[in-house]
Amino acid sequence: MKALVLQEYNRFVYTDAPDPKIGDDQVLVAVKACGICGSDVHGMDGSTGRRVPPIIMGHEASGLIADVGPNVRGWSIGDRVTFDSTIWCGECWHCRRGEINLCEHRMVLGVSCAEYRRAGAFAQYVAIPQHILCRLPPDVSYSQAAMTEPLSVAFHAVRLARPEVGESAVVVGAGMIGLLIIQVLKASGCSEIIAVDIEPAKLRRASELGANVALDSRSPDSRQEVLRRTGGHGADMAFEAVGVSAAVASAVGAARMGGRVVLVGNLSPTVDLALQAVVTRQLALLGSCASQGEYDTCLGLISRKQINVDALMSAQAPLSEGASWFDRLSRQEPGLMKVILEP
Repeated sequence: MKALVLQEYNRFVYTDAPDPKIGDDQVLVAVKACGICGSDVHGMDGSTGRRVPPIIMGHEASGLIADVGPNVRGWSIGDRVTFDSTIWCGECWHCRRGEINLCEHRMVLGVSCAEYRRAGAFAQYVAIPQHILCRLPPDVSYSQAAMTEPLSVAFHAVRLARPEVGESAVVVGAGMIGLLIIQVLKASGCSEIIAVDIEPAKLRRASELGANVALDSRSPDSRQEVLRRTGGHGADMAFEAVGVSAAVASAVGAARMGGRVVLVGNLSPTVDLALQAVVTRQLALLGSCASQGEYDTCLGLISRKQINVDALMSAQAPLSEGASWFDRLSRQEPGLMKVILEP
């Protein structure tokens, strides 16, 4: 098969690779679409330690079942599918509690690190365990289905915050995940959604996709505007979707006393935290990791057009051109968001 291989740090090669061999409980998926995730872009230079070459990356994907193992039940050749980015065991303590994203033996597709190596979906074929498959609604395209993974990350973060109809929320960081969080909050019935970022183009898009107001965090009036729009109390919920100290500080500062702060971004391994502000204002600080079985719900949101994933797709390109798109994303080309590669 053909695959896009990270041959060495910062160097991709579109080349021949061995066809995946499927196990008894696995299916072979002919990949039709695979999105480039920010974690792939950050990992290609070795800075995260989770993309050790050579590796076929890619975990935001969809496709068509091309073959099935002898123990596979309920799935057939020709079924249109997407799949979880996390392979979980189903037997450990966390899995038995339904916390599949915290599985003690979890592996992420397209990741190679000290603990494991698992080939991903920047290839013509990928082997997938049957228990992480999801069937596509007939009106969801392969490219739209490749957006299920980032949407599920946003959906899980909002679900952890337990929003109630009429509540207010601040979303710090209007990148891919932040924009999806805004849409999920809107679908959840939040009455006041405030987007915060430093890039005008991202703030404009946040307004287009459901934010009531979009604020430049560098403005000295942004904090006062949050208070003004929330009755002087601050937001019921704040979501941090960047992963740097300044953004965490903005999220903590935007939440009301007794509010909830959900940390989704993980760009930096450590950040500064205003501990006294968290303690004395009794904030609930929640970390959100990947997703937890929300794929089918997210596919339904896409199918019913409650979430607009098309607005976040910047380009669809052949997998053979993947190296150039990674380069453009790593250089943070203005206006470029989700790029979908097609084998």
